[in-house]
Amino acid sequence: MAIELNQPALKHARALIREGKVVKDERDDWSEAAPTADEENAFIEREGWTEFSHWHLGIDKSENRETKQAYSFPFGDFRKVHRSGVISAESRAGQYDHTEIRDALKKLLELIDED
Repeated sequence: MAIELNQPALKHARALIREGKVVKDERDDWSEAAPTADEENAFIEREGWTEFSHWHLGIDKSENRETKQAYSFPFGDFRKVHRSGVISAESRAGQYDHTEIRDALKKLLELIDED
């Protein structure tokens, strides 16, 4: 398992934040805001795997890119970036020594909190 920073997802997250497509919620809100498996499946069916990948800052290139196992560190609900998702993902990335992903998430959080 070699999880790397998903650069297209990082660009997508930055663009959404700059456009104001952000929910400024608290960390504990992510458990309610995170998409369910059914919501993920519906999104994949509607938009495809590439768009699904753009909502995850981690990518495991050793996994089949048309499986959910290839993607980790989600940060939004397929419409907006959630501050709670960024905080949660940053914490998990730090926990598992994914330093580059953790640092990217920290910068996203700073961008969200600039207002």
